[in-house]
Amino acid sequence: MPNIAIIGATGAVGDVFLRVAEERNFPIQNLKLLATARSAGKTLKFRNKDITVEEVSEASLSNSDIVFCSATSEASKKWGPIIREMGSVMIDDGSAFRMDRTVPLVVPEVNAIDLSWHEGIISIPNCTTTPLALALHSMRSISEPTKVIASTYQAVTGSGSAAALELREQIKALAQEKPIPQPIVYPQQIAMNVLPQVDDFDEGNFTKEELKMRNETRKILHLPDLPLTATCVRVPTMIGHAETIHVEFKDPVDLQEIFSTLSQQDGIWISDSPNEYPTPLTAEGNDLTHIGRLRRDETVSDNRGIVFWCVSDNLRKGAATNAIQIAEELIARNLLRGNNA
Repeated sequence: MPNIAIIGATGAVGDVFLRVAEERNFPIQNLKLLATARSAGKTLKFRNKDITVEEVSEASLSNSDIVFCSATSEASKKWGPIIREMGSVMIDDGSAFRMDRTVPLVVPEVNAIDLSWHEGIISIPNCTTTPLALALHSMRSISEPTKVIASTYQAVTGSGSAAALELREQIKALAQEKPIPQPIVYPQQIAMNVLPQVDDFDEGNFTKEELKMRNETRKILHLPDLPLTATCVRVPTMIGHAETIHVEFKDPVDLQEIFSTLSQQDGIWISDSPNEYPTPLTAEGNDLTHIGRLRRDETVSDNRGIVFWCVSDNLRKGAATNAIQIAEELIARNLLRGNNA
C-alpha cells in the first residue's frame, strides 16, 4: 500500500478528501497531514485515529509515494518539483501545472490513458471543467462537438472556507437586520446577489476561470482548436457548481441517442423528466455529474445543437474524488514511481 501525504489537509478540500478516502476504502500504508505553520499541531481524525497536522517540509514529504496538494499555486510550484525529484507523484488540485505540456490533466472516466506519460506531477481540472469534459466526452461518440457555450453558477466553497464564512456572516446580518460586514473575499456582497466574476480578469475581459474552462477542456479532450466560450458567475450557494451548456455538433444528432449515451456514461446521472431537474442540493455529497433539461438548441440548424443543465459537487468530483480516482488508476496501472509502485 502507498504512503500518502496531503498538503492543505486543513482546508475545505482536504476535509472532503479524508471523508472520500474513507468511503472508497482507499489503501493507505501511512498518512501524513500537512499544512502551513499556522495550522501545524491541529488534530484531524481519519479511520477513527487522531492524526496531528505537521508543517509541510521536505522532511515531512519524504517517503511519500503520492502527495495530494490542495493549496495555493505558490505551494504547488514550490513543492511539485521537489516531490518529483524525490521519486514521488504529486496530484495537484490547483492551476499551477494544468497547461504544462509535460503534466497530464486528467478526468479518469475521460482520459486516464494520459497518466501513462506523467513525470511525477499530475493535475486535476478546474471544478467546472470536469463535468463539462465528462459530458462532452460521452456525446462525442455520436458526433464531434464543433462549438460549446457555457454559463456557470458557482458555489462559494469554490473560493475556499473563508468565502463560505463570508456568505454565512452576510446571511446572518441580513436575518438580524444588521449592517452587512464589509466583503473581504469577494469584490461585492454575495448574499442575495450574483457576481459575474470568478477569479481575476485576464485577456479579452474574460476571467481566468472562463479561460481555464476553455483551455482545460481542449487539453482533456485532445481537441486543441475546439471553439468554447464561458461566462462564470458566483452565486450565494455553499456547495455545488451548476452549468448551462450549449453544444453544436458536426452532424445532426438524435436527442434520444444523446440521452442514451449520457445515461450509459460512468459518473453521469441524467433525468428523463423536465420536472426532475437536479440542483446543487441534489449533487451535494455525491460524486455524480447530474444532468437535466436536455433539449434541442433551436438557434442551431439541421438538428445539430443541444442544450442541457448540469450540476456537480465542487468539493468532491470537482476536487477530492477526482484526485483519489487518479490515485486509484495509478495503482491499478502500476504507474507509481516510489517503493510501493
